[in-house]
Amino acid sequence: MGTYNPGEMKVKPAESGLALVEFIARRLGLSRNKAKALIDQRRVFVNGRRVWMARHELKTGDRVAGSFEIEEQPRAGRVAILYEDSHYLVVNKPAGILSNGPGSMEELISRPGSVPAAAGQKPCLACHRIDKDTSGCLIFAKSAEAKERIIPLFAANKVKKNYEAIVRGWLPKDSMTITTPIDGQKAITRIRIKKASQPASYLSVAIETGRTHQIRKHLSSIGHPVLGDQQYGGGRPLSPEERAITRQMLHAAWLEFVSPFTGKIVRVAAPLPADMKDCLRRYRLA
Repeated sequence: MGTYNPGEMKVKPAESGLALVEFIARRLGLSRNKAKALIDQRRVFVNGRRVWMARHELKTGDRVAGSFEIEEQPRAGRVAILYEDSHYLVVNKPAGILSNGPGSMEELISRPGSVPAAAGQKPCLACHRIDKDTSGCLIFAKSAEAKERIIPLFAANKVKKNYEAIVRGWLPKDSMTITTPIDGQKAITRIRIKKASQPASYLSVAIETGRTHQIRKHLSSIGHPVLGDQQYGGGRPLSPEERAITRQMLHAAWLEFVSPFTGKIVRVAAPLPADMKDCLRRYRLA
């Protein structure tokens, strides 16, 4: 993994009027396409505010900062199998990879011999999705029939899902429920505060509905966006600690469902990843 972390770069008078993409390309010695790819990661800050417009015009004295990483796809040996039976496979999805589609976890674990659990299997099918930059429990079906039989459980909210999140600011209550509709649809998110400090809080989050980006939208709606959330993080300037966070601090910690084949309860948990543990230590929430 290549990393570009030049610290804060101050725009000189001779650089005034440059587009952000040109400035980054010159300062880091990159091609314009490579510089734009880094901006597209939404990890560029101008005067403390996140900017993702490549043509943003800079002025003398502007401060440009960021932590840029070129992500590699997880290798087979790094894919943790959390649970397996004759019909389903639950993996611990790393952050930085899609659930399904080209170059996704679905494609990776369906590759013959890619992981021991999937060796010799027909293509595994993702039964649901979690965001690219969210880590944790992800269910795959080993057949079209297995996927067809579990989908109604998701539709009826019978797959229990619990997440852990680190959010901006101090939440004074021990627990709360957010019921703000999302895109006109019912949405319920239940929050339990595990530990809180002035700059950040560590939460356990359960969702009773599965709207797109539900947790991130709901937490942002109450003024406590997930740290590192590049889409719903709000427009205010970020602290140096926040700017150093390279992905949203959200993890699918465990899930539970009744197998439609055996009638037995399947409960699977994924350990907290290293980057979230580091974040908890930095904010003294560990």
